[in-house]
Amino acid sequence: MEDDYDLRGLNCPLPVLKTQKRMRTMAKGDRIWVRTSDPLAVIDIPNFCQERGHALIETQSAEDGHRFLIERGA
Repeated sequence: MEDDYDLRGLNCPLPVLKTQKRMRTMAKGDRIWVRTSDPLAVIDIPNFCQERGHALIETQSAEDGHRFLIERGA
């Protein structure tokens, strides 16, 4: 499963908190694209993935922020 989660317009710490909540409902190995406009997300999302055991598969720059492809780990 690969989902798209639009969190543009939200500022730190909301993108990480909402991503964490959404990922709790996902199965191990499921993937989600997270879209953010918060400039701090390029630091916060990778740190969140590392701390929680998720894989950050891809990071993309976009006109309105960034996209992160995350695979749920343990």
